[in-house]
Amino acid sequence: MSRYTPPEQSKTGQIFDIVVVVVAIFVALWLPLKLGLAGAAKSIDALDAKTWEALGQNPTMVSIWERLGYTPETAHDIIQNRFHYVIDWPTLLIMAVVLIGYFVFLFRASDREYRDVINEKFDDK
Repeated sequence: MSRYTPPEQSKTGQIFDIVVVVVAIFVALWLPLKLGLAGAAKSIDALDAKTWEALGQNPTMVSIWERLGYTPETAHDIIQNRFHYVIDWPTLLIMAVVLIGYFVFLFRASDREYRDVINEKFDDK
């Protein structure tokens, strides 16, 4: 019985695959930034009284802010710049359905491929 040898990919095909993966990763990381989707829930919670106490800073924090050259007014926007996480339930459910569907497809296709290889190798037994 002959040993199963999978088909070999050419060097050009390997380089093409690498380029496609690198471009896909770059686009996946860059596109949300370009479309303004990253950090969309970020906003400054403005305070009327801009004091260290109102900003929730203890004496140790205040001394470090002052060593860095900040006053309560200049540090206000940095300290109060926060992310507000809001869950968009319909989008989350759509994403979950797509991911589950993808994994079901992946497992069924892999099972089919696996069974084809087994049948090819051990068909006579």
